[in-house]
Amino acid sequence: MKYLVTLNGNEYEVEVGADSVTLTAERIGAVKAAPAPAPVVSRPAPAAAPAPAPAPAPAAAVSAPAAPVSGSGTTVAAPMPGNILKVMVKPGDAVKSGQILLLLEAMKMENEIYSPCDGTVSSVLVSVGGTVNSNDPMVVIG
Repeated sequence: MKYLVTLNGNEYEVEVGADSVTLTAERIGAVKAAPAPAPVVSRPAPAAAPAPAPAPAPAAAVSAPAAPVSGSGTTVAAPMPGNILKVMVKPGDAVKSGQILLLLEAMKMENEIYSPCDGTVSSVLVSVGGTVNSNDPMVVIG
């Protein structure tokens, strides 16, 4: 099958064989110029509208893990949804950058979660057998 692909402003004709995994590409176009931006029309500034009243803060969910009390520290968040297989640190442990903090099973694969910095573990927000979603906080390093 042949496809027309544009990559970084260059057009390529790509041919993919049905019985093979070879991929051939031939450049067929030159770099295209970016489209010209729309012209700027100056208009008088509208009168400032009154600021809306702030919305009330939502109530905290009871089942959500407790957030660390201090505002400082590095939070290690889940890169993807998965199950916690093993937690290798506890609060108070000194960790080095690149040290394994826990094992996260996602899509039938064990993923090692590493410390992004040196420090002391302030809190561990997950436990073995628990599940996390993407960007859920798992460990706080202070």
